[in-house]
Amino acid sequence: MIPIEFTSRQRKIIEIVQQNEPITSQEIAALLKVTRATLRPDLAILTMSGTLDARPKVGYFYSGKPDINLISQEVRGMKVKDMMSIPVVVTEDMSVYNAIVTMFLEDTSAIYVVSGGSLVGVISRKDFLKNAIGTIDINKVPVAMIMTRMPNIATTSPEEDVLTAASKIVEHEVDSLPVVEKTIVDGKQKLKVVGKISKSNITKLFVELCKE
Repeated sequence: MIPIEFTSRQRKIIEIVQQNEPITSQEIAALLKVTRATLRPDLAILTMSGTLDARPKVGYFYSGKPDINLISQEVRGMKVKDMMSIPVVVTEDMSVYNAIVTMFLEDTSAIYVVSGGSLVGVISRKDFLKNAIGTIDINKVPVAMIMTRMPNIATTSPEEDVLTAASKIVEHEVDSLPVVEKTIVDGKQKLKVVGKISKSNITKLFVELCKE
């Protein structure tokens, strides 16, 4: 992400808005002794960068958050498919014990359960811990008995923007979301798991953007 360097006129516009907000484009043009048409590109850059906020029939305000807004724009422009990782998928008849082993070998926070190639459930570390210290025989009980089932699973799609996916992770208080594609089989909608997006993915993206 390349930092924006404002021109002298753009810096003057910022100063004028700070001192006179709210102020219209016509009033800014009058103070600078130029036409509104001349100012139009400058005002567009300042509002798109987040430095100024434009409100219809009111005028311009100084927001002073260009870096935050630029990061927001960068994230909104990214799709889940651009940063999703490989999911860990098991069938619903796998034993809880084998699923626990799989989770630790794959070093993942969630395992997605499928039946007939379609997403039917998800199991988290918390689910495993809760059942492992209980009275069930984890060698015999299938994961289908302890998983969270559809439709009580938040999902995302490859074409969804990353910010929306991150908001779902926060809203549902989960570590990751399965990335699914909808298909129709025998007249019924199926959800094929094609990836996952997690808190780790989001954190790595945030670090990379801040470094840039």
